[in-house]
Amino acid sequence: MNVKKIVITGGPGTGKTSIINELKRLGHVCLDEISREVTLKARKEGIEQLFLTQPLLFSELLLKGRETQFSQANTLGKDLVFLDRGIPDVIAYMDYIGDAYPEKFVNSCKNNVYDMAFILEPWQEIFVSDSERYENFDQAVKIHHHLLNTYERFNYALMDVPFDTIENRAQFILNVVKKL
Repeated sequence: MNVKKIVITGGPGTGKTSIINELKRLGHVCLDEISREVTLKARKEGIEQLFLTQPLLFSELLLKGRETQFSQANTLGKDLVFLDRGIPDVIAYMDYIGDAYPEKFVNSCKNNVYDMAFILEPWQEIFVSDSERYENFDQAVKIHHHLLNTYERFNYALMDVPFDTIENRAQFILNVVKKL
């Protein structure tokens, strides 16, 4: 079975998780964002913001988790799997903070290619900070540009998801994916 892997990416607070949850509600297979899981696990170990204190370690954990999700998508018995963020997001965030990363990050992006990537632009009206999201809206805009650059660097033709209701945004994605 040739599984189509579809990434939904965007800066913090753009509605990715809400769209993923709507796609799940509609019966689609979705793999959740793992950065919150990594952040919460680090907090249990006494590290408040692992990305801010040990960005390379945090990013290596994300890379490993996203590589696992990429492989896992092939084992789910479905021909279409949506992912909340992709492997290139790891590089985009490292570039955002200006840190170096090993070549294995680049190789992973080259070796694990998604079939399509959707991007959500920063949207001030829905942006909310929380205990795992340390970024403000201006930082979210900067991250968005790093995401655009990184996905384009790996030859993705990003599809912009228009501002709309969660239901309509999910339907937009489904309508585009049908054409694959």
